Amino acid sequence: MKTIATLLLALTFALPAGSEPAGFELWTASHLKTLESKLSAGLNAQEFAVQSLGTFGNHSFMLAHREGNGQAELHETQNDVFFVQSGRAMLVVGGTVVEPKTVAPHETRGSSINGGEQKALGPGDVVHIPAGVPHQLLVDAGNQFTYFVVKIDAK
Repeated sequence: MKTIATLLLALTFALPAGSEPAGFELWTASHLKTLESKLSAGLNAQEFAVQSLGTFGNHSFMLAHREGNGQAELHETQNDVFFVQSGRAMLVVGGTVVEPKTVAPHETRGSSINGGEQKALGPGDVVHIPAGVPHQLLVDAGNQFTYFVVKIDAK
């Protein structure tokens, strides 16, 4: 009798077949490749496209694609994590933002970075950029760069 009661209790709390826990997401490699193709076809004037994939409490996910240089950026309250999917880029990190402009609360953009270090990025590389650190992606003409981004609130 005790075994049957335990089994019934376990079944009561078990998830129905095929259902997923709240907040669960899976982005397969093939899904991300399909998104990359769509982003490549929909670039803006700055040769950039991004697709938000969701926000979950203190963090969010997106897929970004560049075929040109990005602006210098500084996020005061968010850490960035990049997972390089394809292509090559040069990341300039550190230093100071040239011609800084506040574009949203806690978000600064500029034309370039003065005094930063350059880091070559390619497929499979993972980068963590702490809040408050200037950074900029540079993509050589004729090249492309796709990266999965995780933004995490620093506080």
